[in-house]
Parts: sequence; C-alpha cells; structure tokens
Amino acid sequence: MRASGHVFGRPTRKEQCYDNLRISKNAWDTNLVKANPKYLAVNWEASGGGAFAVIPLYEKGRLPDQLPLFRGHKAVVLDTDWNPFDDSLIASGSDDGKAFIWRVPDGFTLRTEEDEEPHDVGPIKQLSGHSRKVGHVLFNPAAENILATSSGDYTVKIWDVEAGSPRLTLKHADIVQSLSWSANGSLIVTTSRDKKLRIWDARQEKPVHTVPGHQGAKNSRVVWMGEHDRIATTGFSKMSDRQLGLWDIREPEQPLGGFTMLDSISGVCMPFWDDGTQCLYLAGKGDGNIRYFEYEHDKFEYLSEYKSSDPQRGLAFLPKRGINTHENEVMRAFKTVNDTYVEPISFIVPRRAEVFQGDIYPPVVGIKPAMSLAEWFDGMEGLPPKLDLESIYDGEEPIEILPSSKPISRQPSSSAILSSVPKKPSEPARIEQPKPIVEESNPPLTVSTLRGPQPSMKEQASSIATFASKYHDKEESPSDAEDDSSSFEEVPKPVERHVPTSSSAKPSAAEPAHKTPVSPVKATDSASPSKQAPPLGGVPSKPPTMAATSQSAPPSAVVAAPLSSSSATTDAGNQITLQEIKSLLENQSRTISGQSDRIAQLTAEVDQLKTAFAERD
Repeated sequence: MRASGHVFGRPTRKEQCYDNLRISKNAWDTNLVKANPKYLAVNWEASGGGAFAVIPLYEKGRLPDQLPLFRGHKAVVLDTDWNPFDDSLIASGSDDGKAFIWRVPDGFTLRTEEDEEPHDVGPIKQLSGHSRKVGHVLFNPAAENILATSSGDYTVKIWDVEAGSPRLTLKHADIVQSLSWSANGSLIVTTSRDKKLRIWDARQEKPVHTVPGHQGAKNSRVVWMGEHDRIATTGFSKMSDRQLGLWDIREPEQPLGGFTMLDSISGVCMPFWDDGTQCLYLAGKGDGNIRYFEYEHDKFEYLSEYKSSDPQRGLAFLPKRGINTHENEVMRAFKTVNDTYVEPISFIVPRRAEVFQGDIYPPVVGIKPAMSLAEWFDGMEGLPPKLDLESIYDGEEPIEILPSSKPISRQPSSSAILSSVPKKPSEPARIEQPKPIVEESNPPLTVSTLRGPQPSMKEQASSIATFASKYHDKEESPSDAEDDSSSFEEVPKPVERHVPTSSSAKPSAAEPAHKTPVSPVKATDSASPSKQAPPLGGVPSKPPTMAATSQSAPPSAVVAAPLSSSSATTDAGNQITLQEIKSLLENQSRTISGQSDRIAQLTAEVDQLKTAFAERD
C-alpha cells in the first residue's frame, strides 16, 4: 500500500496564522509568497514604491500594524525567491525592470518596542540589465549564487550574483509566463505567451526543444519534476478548460498520454512537485482546493484533495528540510486568504507509531551546493548533497549523504515504449522482429541457435552429467519462482515448454510419453514474459543457473552418459563445455533482451488499445 495514498491536509486555526497583512493586489501572475525553514516572504501592497515583507515563521498570530519592510524598488514587487543554500538571502524582481538581492539581518523580528519605529531593510546588490519589468526570479537549485530572471523584454537572463552582472541571455518570442530549473541546474524550461514550451541548455543559450504547449489564451505554468527527466505543465485548452500535461524532455513533441482535463474553473493552476513522495500538488487561483497526484508508471494518479471554502491567490511550499517529521508531516503549504493573512496547511500521513517513518522520508536536498558559480559556468553538472532526516528526527547533527554520479531514475525509462507506439491509433500495431546478430565465431542466430548449440555425444559423455550434478543445488525452488515476479503485472504467465536442442529434435525414449511437444514459435509467444523476464533495460533479475543451462541436452543422453576414466579426455571435455556454457549464457542474454523489447512493445499496444476503447465508449 502506498504511503502517499493516505496524505491529507490539515488546516490551521486563525490564531496560529500570520494575520494583519497587506498582501499585494497586483494582477501579475505570481505566487505572491515564498517560504524557507526560517522565513516567509510576502509581496506587499505598499505606497511610494515597491516592497515586500519577511516574516519569521515562529512569529504567528496578529502582526503589528507597522512592519519593517524590504524597500528599494521604485515600482511594485512582482516576485521573490529564497536562496536554496542560504536561508537569509533573497532575490526580488519588480515592475521597475530591476532585480535586487537582499539579506535578512541577524536577529530580525517584526515586534519592536512600543516607542520604537520599525527600520526598513535595503538591498545589498542591484541587478540591472532588463529593459522592462522583471516578472520572475529563480535561483539555480544546484550551483551557488546563480539567478535566472525573466522580463517583459522577452528574455531570461542568467546572473552572476556575486559580480552583479548577466552572463547568459535566453531570447524568447514573447513574454515568459513561468520557468523552472532541472535538479542538476543545467537545463531550464519555460512557458511563454506564444503558447510554446521551450527546454533550454542554459549555458549554450539556445533551446534544445521548442514544442507547442497549452493552446488556451490564459497563462500556463511549468515545474521540473525533481531528478526525473520529466516536466509537468498546467494551462488551458482552446475551450478554456484547465489542463495538466506530463512531458518527456527527450521527446517532448506531445505530452505523454495527451493533456488531462482538470475542470472548467478560470483561475491559473499553480503546480508544485514533491520529490520525496513523488506527488504533484495543484492549487488553483480563485478556488480554495489543493489536489494532489502521485506520479507512477509515467502517469499521474489522482490521490485526494484538500478542500477549503477560503479561496487563495498565492501559495508557497516549504522545502522538505523544514517539515516536522515528529508529526509525520510530508509537506507544508502557506496560502494567502483574502489578501489579509497567510494560513499554513500541513500535509500529513496519519500514523500511531512514535518512531521515525523512513518509508515516507527519503534523504532531502541540504544547504550545500553541488558546485560553485565558476564551476557551473565552466560546464560542471551535479546534484547537491542530501540530508538524512532520521538524524534530524533524533536531534543529532544532520548526516550528509553524497549523491551518486548520476541521478537515480525512480521510474523505468519510457523512451523505448514511446518509440514503439504507432503514429496512428487506427493502424494495427506491427511488432518488428529482432535483427539477427552475427559474430565472427558464431553463425546467425535462429530459433535453434538462440536456445543453444547441439552438443556431441562425446562431450555429453565426458562432462555434461558432471556439471548437471555439480550445480543441481542451484535450481530454483518453487518459492523462489514465486518471489521472482515480472515487472508487468497484467501479462499472464506463459505455459512452460520443453526446450529442444534444435528445431528438428524429437523426444527420446527416456522422456515421458505424455510430454507436450514444442509448438512452433510465434512472435507473440516470444514476447510473452516468463518468470525470468527482466525489467526494462535488458538486465535480468537473476543470472541463469547452470542447472537450467544443462537442459539444452536431451535428458536421455544425460542419464545414459557414463563417466570417462581418462583424466585427459575429461579435462578436454570440461574446457569445451565451459566454452559452450559461456556461449549459451551470451545467447540467453540476447534472447532475454529481445523479449524485453517485445514486452515493452506489447505493453504500449495494450495501453493504446485501452485508450482507444475508452474514447470509443
């Protein structure tokens, strides 16, 4: 049972919210609030230039009428973003065409003495380079002090924050509506008012893919799905229905499975990805509900929905290192209500156990970058070190876990499946037969050669019986066969067949008279998975045992074969047999790889037929 299937949202009482706020009423499409484990940033409705407020998370309840604000912009603040590796550093973008970098002072608080006036905070660095408003700011999630900004001048600029200068420019054809970094910080995806989805190699300053996105007139949003090579988008159809799309960044011509219609509400849908529970959260502007989906088998499965009568205009999620593991909290959101207060919402997994729940708390991204600013501009890639939440749960010093050299894929790759799906659903699917593999020392592979060469009687007499006896204890037991299940649950287990040494072999006298003869091999038979069928990728779950290999010889020959008394003959026979066994193993590996590809093709056809029947009904 999936732990994430029992996640539910828990609201907060009004006295534990952040009240008496003046949240910005500007119409620009932004999330309005951003959070980290220490502070909450809120775009402020201020006069005399733009400003935003920073609220320490522990200062709840009704806040003072006069707050220290972060002032410096000459026009309204449109967006903010916290540095992922420094909880006191924040960036802001404004309608004045500037981006500023700010630092929260040590000991910062909103509550001052009665006769003391609050002191506003000024920026520590100004980023000038855009000719129009800066609508979005977003720090690189893997490299230190690299910031992306989008502007009404149709560009996204990548900034060296330390030097305060733009180093790269990504040119678009229209206003950028949203952007998101990949987990290793090397790629960036954007949606634009021209209804295009673009995936950029940021350091090359050119898009890797430019494909049609949501075709509705309203804004679309995009979020990179953590360490996956997938992205999720929300937007509108031409009929103004809200849509959800899942995209493979390698083949993004069409969303996987097409667009999913959500509803007909008019508000923009804000997507948020949780890499720990593999869930996507969707919060619509103007409605009070937050629905969440689990990502599994290259599709989104609807789980549940947090319902509220209070509509939201803005929403932010806390980084995973800031959640409360003692209450089994897996995510925490902050939503704006009536532009006057912010309500925390805890998404928890209800359990009675009072110990750390490791199944819902995998390691999370910590506060150390994977690379420096200079290393990123030199082309380096990598994932930041992660933190073990169990050490934090126990009140110990956080244990750092170094990432692997390559991001671990939590889902099977679907590139092979996508490439095998027919272009037109109405045409019958054609399964391509694997091409014969020719080696210098082996003939072209056929049905008989794939199942092993036919041994001579001399070789059988010298050593086959010995090897069959030697490896007899490694045969699979019934319990092992039951445990080794196939990766595809819907495909039935095929009928076990006797494997002859050649296509013309006949049952010997030692075999039972009622033995079922081998039926001619068809494409559909070879594509059926067995208990030894590997997952996608061609890697078998268990190496084939020697006892199974020895079945390539007729049982009567194995029983009747006497042992030779000559040690020289035995040694020569052993050497020849070892070479044959090695060849058998290589052939079996090729066979398994071919079966895996065919299984993937058949699975894609089954999904396609299901979709066609569903649409027809």
